[in-house]
Amino acid sequence: MEIVVNARHMEVSDRFRAHVEEKLSRLEKYDHRIIRVTVEVCKEPKPKLADQAVRVEVTIHSRGPVLRAEAAAEDKMAALDKAFARLSAQARKASDRRRIHRGARTPLSLAHAMANQPPSPNGSESPEESLEHKEGPITVLGDGPLVVREKSHPAEPMDLEQALYEMELVGHDFFLFIDKDTSAPAVVYRRKGYNYGVIRLNA
Repeated sequence: MEIVVNARHMEVSDRFRAHVEEKLSRLEKYDHRIIRVTVEVCKEPKPKLADQAVRVEVTIHSRGPVLRAEAAAEDKMAALDKAFARLSAQARKASDRRRIHRGARTPLSLAHAMANQPPSPNGSESPEESLEHKEGPITVLGDGPLVVREKSHPAEPMDLEQALYEMELVGHDFFLFIDKDTSAPAVVYRRKGYNYGVIRLNA
């Protein structure tokens, strides 16, 4: 895998180049077909925020689709780390899609697994299937939902750019956050290509 580092309007040290190679060599675990990784480092001409003066863009060229991620931060190292986190999430998802496309088996959901279970020996429903019971906070009749999981997370209000970064960092297709400007819950989600959508709730 060839790694090319280009700098515009600034210089990059050998230490930074070594850090780039150490970071990006980890991407090969997701795709052994990577031919070249290009890293562009430049100063922001007019940074939107005072602490985002350097921008790093990383592009993976392979025999598969081209993957690209970019980030801005107060210095080269921090911007590289942010861009690498976003790119790793994309590479991991692309790797998962390839495995599914090649016919790799995916685990059955609990609902499908239970649906394929043989009936009870006497052919009648079990008492649990015919009685009203609780599944988490929900009262159901019969088998109802098999799994109900609740999660509560502390949340600091953030802007849209930070929410996008957090979504890429965890590698999910959506991210629930509290909008700093409106103090209302919102969800950012991934659309086709490099597009994103935002859903906001008004109480």
